[in-house]
This record gives sequence, structure tokens and C-alpha cells, in this order.
Amino acid sequence: MQSKADIADWLDEHQTRFTAMSDEIWDNPELQFVEFKASKLQADFLEAEGFRITWDLGGISTAFAAEWGEGRPIIAFAGEYDALPGLSQKDQSLRDPISAGDAGHGCGHNLLGTGCLAAAVAFKEWLQRSGHEGTVRYYGCPAEEGGSGKVFMGRDGAFDDLDATFNWHPWYTNSAMKGSLLSVNRYYFRFKGKSAHAAADPHSGRSALDALELMNIGVNYLREHVTDDVRLHYSILSGGLAPNVVPDFAESYYYVRAIEPLNLEDVSQRVIRIAKGAAMMTDTEVEIVYKSGSTRVLSNETLADLQYEVMRRLGGIDFSEDELAYAEAINQHFGDANVKTLVSRYGVDPDRAEQPLIGDVLPSADKGYVSPGSSDMGDMSWYAPCSMLQTAAWASRAAAHSWGVVATGRTSIGHKGMMYAAKVMALAAAELVLSPELLQEAQAEFRAAVERTPYVCPIPPEVGPPQHEHPLR
Repeated sequence: MQSKADIADWLDEHQTRFTAMSDEIWDNPELQFVEFKASKLQADFLEAEGFRITWDLGGISTAFAAEWGEGRPIIAFAGEYDALPGLSQKDQSLRDPISAGDAGHGCGHNLLGTGCLAAAVAFKEWLQRSGHEGTVRYYGCPAEEGGSGKVFMGRDGAFDDLDATFNWHPWYTNSAMKGSLLSVNRYYFRFKGKSAHAAADPHSGRSALDALELMNIGVNYLREHVTDDVRLHYSILSGGLAPNVVPDFAESYYYVRAIEPLNLEDVSQRVIRIAKGAAMMTDTEVEIVYKSGSTRVLSNETLADLQYEVMRRLGGIDFSEDELAYAEAINQHFGDANVKTLVSRYGVDPDRAEQPLIGDVLPSADKGYVSPGSSDMGDMSWYAPCSMLQTAAWASRAAAHSWGVVATGRTSIGHKGMMYAAKVMALAAAELVLSPELLQEAQAEFRAAVERTPYVCPIPPEVGPPQHEHPLR
């Protein structure tokens, strides 16, 4: 592997090793902070490839770094492997869970983590065989789905010495992200009241459920009086066990999102005051527990342009007639919301957006657009220049965080998107070694952005990640 072009060929030759890993993670979906099988599988693989392994980053037993090489530049690939609750699904085009209520990879993190790992190994092979100096580092990052694993890792110093970071996400198209994602705070609101017989002695009770419902009503009225970027959503985790017992405990779980941290903090405090007001109205108490948070993404346009050029040279993804038919069968179960978003927000041609799978290479069209989701990749992007790649691995109408995404995660559709992403990231990393002026340009862009808005870790120092002993290490 003397030339940069050999990277893509090497990945083609070794792709079955990586698709097997991705499938094994898909077969064993694990939720945030307990990704024991996935983290051990990846760390063992990388150790066998000559990487040095460091566990327990950020105080998380399923977080690790794998490093190979020495000297500069230090280029990182950030992988993820957590699944989502309640999204168990067979690899077929009709909704049918493997085990009802169990987890599933509804955001494609089995592909995401393995694709980043594949890119790291391919880049390492190129460095080793070409004789170029540099350090490659793969991060096994747990708990992206609401747990903010990378925020804890970064707070612990794991990303302090990086020169550039690559990450990708399964998506509907092939493009490099120039937009952003919202910052977020996550809270548990736990109301405590007094139980009593709801019919014979209601006046002696103090309903925690009443307090929770009043809080939700207050927050819903708040929606009229916030900026357009703000998103507020919640789930009720507990609300009582029997109608004839005044519930003495009720709990909700809230996401509060906004673009800028200052606005996020303002809205968060308003939500907190509503919770306290609801407790006062019902003569109950409320415990407010900050769980986690993350910051908006700082996309590096220099790296995004680099990845776009790599994609242009590679060409797009060719999907077979069987793959197109499979995706079309999934699309029949979803509406056209994604199609409209691809056209209006991402500049996709309307005819192309109607295709079951969109394998073409598209220029970045999301500059200035802030997607209403959130990711802890946002926080990692404030430590070094970062580019988030998106590649086609989902049926064009399948909603994110749905069974339709799980259904392509163990098929050749997902495999093609994953291996394509690995090629683009590894080739872009090699280009940074061969053209140091590109890396300097990316770093100058990064420094200017951070000087305008310095990064502040959103998680208070006293808040730590959940502690789980790793049973497989």
C-alpha cells in the first residue's frame, strides 16, 4: 500500500472482516453505557492489528482509545456502537421485531462505529507501508444516544492533543456536513407527594402525577414564547400504579434544545422554574437531576470540501436492482417527510429524492442550516477540526430512529454505505498527511471559530457518567 489509491483497494479486499463485525454488533444491540460486547469486540480487533488500547476514558468502562504510530499529525476517527430502546427489527422490509420491546440499531451505530474503525485500520496500513510519520487514533465512544459519552471523555482530556477528527453517519445521501446540530440539556424531574385512597381519602393525598402533568402543561405553553430553534420534548417514566391510589411519585425525562448555549441555559432555567411552580401548586416536592448535555456541532468546511473531492474521485455508490426493490418496499411504510426535507433543506433534486436509494455524490448544501437533532460529536468538534460525513445507507423515506433504519443495517445496503464512508475518511486522512497545508488551513479555520466562541463543557463538574463494571474485560 505505497500510494494513497491503494487504501480503497485494501478496504475492498478486507471488507468481509468489517461487515462481519458490523453484523455482530447489529445482532447484539446494547444500550448506552453497557455496550460491553461491542466495545470488547472492537478493542480486541484493534489490539490484534497492533494498536495500543486505553480503557475507561472519561470514567466510562465501555469507552476506549486505540492508537498506532507516533508523531504528528494525530488524526482521530470517532466511532459509536450504542443502540436504541424498543426498536428490535428483523432484516426484512416488513416491520417485525426479533424480540418485541428490545433494542435495535435504529440510528445505524453498528455501521457507524465499524466504518470509523475500518478507516482507522486502513489509514494505519497506509502509514505503515508508505513510511509516512503520523499517529492514528480510534475512539470507541459509548452512549451517543442521550448519554453524552464523548462529553465525559473530552472533559477527561481524551481529545486535547488531536490535529483533526473524522466521523460519519449513515444517512440518505452521500455528502459532507457543513451545517450544525442543536445543543441540548437533559433532565429528570422527580415529583414526590403523599399517597392516599383516591376515593375515600383524597384530601389527605398530594398527587405527584398532578404536579408532573401541570409541569407538562406549563412547558407546552412555553413553546409559544421561545425562539424558533428551541425544541422541547419529554417522556413520562412513572405516573402511579393504580387509579385508586393517589400517586406519591412521578417522573419525567426532558430534552431541552437550542442552538447557542446561552439561549439553551435560559430556556432550561425557565423549564426548571415551571417544574418548581408545579410542585408549589400541588404541595409536592420536586427533585431536578441533570443527566447530560452536548454542544452544537462546529463543522470544518475545509475538511468537508476535502471529503467531497474524495467522493467525487471515487464516484457514488452503485445499488443493485434487488437493493433498490428492498428499499422501495421499506419506503411503502413511510410518508414523504424525508423526501421534502432532502429537497428543501439539503438541496437534493426532487426527482433524485424520490429514488429508493440515493447513491450519487452530492455537494454540501447545508451550510448555515441547523438540524433539530443533537449529538455529542458536537463537543468533540470543539477540540480539533472535525468533519462529519454522511453516506447512503437508509431507504430514502425511512424515518431515523425507526424500524426502517434497523432493516437496512444488516444488509448489503448498509454495508455499502459503511465501506464507502471508510474509504472517504481514510483517503481524506492520507491527504492531510501528504498536503500539510490543507491541515493548516483546517486548523486556522478551527482556531478562528473557537476564538469567536470559546467552548465550555455543558456538563457540570459534579455530574459523572453511570458506573458499570465491564464484565468482559
